[in-house]
Amino acid sequence: MPVISFANAKGGAGKTTAALLLATELAHRGFRVAIIDCDPQHWITQWAEISGPIRNLEVISEASVASLQCHLRDLASRVDFFIVDLAGAKDALVTTAIGLSDHVMIPVQGSAMDAKGAAQILDLLALMRDKANLDIAHSVVLTRVSSMVTTKALLAIKGLLAARGVNVLNTPIGERNAFKEIFEVGGTLHTLDIAKVSNVDKAKENAAAFAQEVIRLMPAHVIRSPRLRVFPFGRHAA
Repeated sequence: MPVISFANAKGGAGKTTAALLLATELAHRGFRVAIIDCDPQHWITQWAEISGPIRNLEVISEASVASLQCHLRDLASRVDFFIVDLAGAKDALVTTAIGLSDHVMIPVQGSAMDAKGAAQILDLLALMRDKANLDIAHSVVLTRVSSMVTTKALLAIKGLLAARGVNVLNTPIGERNAFKEIFEVGGTLHTLDIAKVSNVDKAKENAAAFAQEVIRLMPAHVIRSPRLRVFPFGRHAA
């Protein structure tokens, strides 16, 4: 069962949105997912409180350096994917979570500050590799990409990161009303009222493409097949 952490040392990079989109899309496909909410703002916990039970999805509302590994161990038998939403920081909990991860997703908007926050996580990953012999897979996902951003500009950003040896997902996460709406009303993209929210279908396509690309990055032997019978999980605190 893969552990996927979302990290950027700067807040506001679209980290929580990316984590929630991946988690809810995986759950929609029948995978059993646990989100561990390590962000002190607890946006995903607040989303869970207004959403109520979501099929195949459980939210751990808090975690500490001491409890994180316990959560991973205790839930391992009934979870197919762990998604860890980390603080916009580079602290002991972020370091611990990254060290326990199978893949680290680094969300980046098109700003210098986001790039610096991402660079801090990349430096931490390099330090773990060099000093602790932990070679942790990682990728950058471009977030809040506006329709005004040209394909040429995106290719330039990807090329710059690729030159540093950083994998960049082909699927950027767009700036969409539907992504904001699920934090306001709860639920998932699949439960939004299409009469009230624009371009829900496009948002679903974006989330589905993102999730599919992430799944393909995971080693085949660590992914369990989605269950045919699905049950609501719920939410609990650490």
